[in-house]
Amino acid sequence: MPNQQWQGWIEFIPVGENGIVLRSGRETTQPNRQDTEYWATGLRPLYLQGALRRALTPLPPRVQPPELKPAYDGPAPYFKERDAPAAKAHDSILNPFSVYQKGELMLRGQLMALSAWHLANIAEAYALANKGIDPTLLSRLELVDLIVSAVKRREGKSASR
Repeated sequence: MPNQQWQGWIEFIPVGENGIVLRSGRETTQPNRQDTEYWATGLRPLYLQGALRRALTPLPPRVQPPELKPAYDGPAPYFKERDAPAAKAHDSILNPFSVYQKGELMLRGQLMALSAWHLANIAEAYALANKGIDPTLLSRLELVDLIVSAVKRREGKSASR
């Protein structure tokens, strides 16, 4: 081979006068002739049966896909939800106060089904995070706890008035 390696294939010679010699595709690549010969000494009947099957039904040739050039020199910049236009309460995917009316477990269950991105959106849309806390930097579990705690706090205040 061009890179100074050796490739091995298997040739199947017909027993009688009739027939054609079949050959397999490359079965091995070795660093030198000695290693290639050593590889050949380890071939067993089961491997040879498989090689004969491959020689009788070769794979179609590989088609090289056209070389595509990237449209950009690098990945898109990191996107934070707070960089987007401010969300309004009616734009979030879930109203935590409405779901909380059906119970805290129901709220937790529905929140756990959402991605961190959606949870951060809910926290921002309903202003559930204390000042200085960036919801986009919290984990899913932290966001669920933050939303449930804030909703419970607000619902508790409205019930005691």
